[in-house]
Amino acid sequence: MLSTLGPGGWATLREKPERMHEVTREVEAMGLKVIAQYALLGQWDFLNIIEAPDEKAMARCATALAARGTMRTTTLQAIPIDELVAALEDG
Repeated sequence: MLSTLGPGGWATLREKPERMHEVTREVEAMGLKVIAQYALLGQWDFLNIIEAPDEKAMARCATALAARGTMRTTTLQAIPIDELVAALEDG
């Protein structure tokens, strides 16, 4: 998940940096697993590697986070390279 914070999100983070960890716990309470998190310099503010049981669970999480109005998200489904190679060899 790529995300950018709006002014309200930055204000919250500046006043309460530990909020980042609270959001991680909220995401995991939705049944997802946060694998890694990175702060980015550039077009996006954060990259979160998240494992979800399916696309619907990820969509629910992204919607719940974006509905707060403090951030925007973009999610990308990733396929391990070995699985892609196997699928291409089978096809």
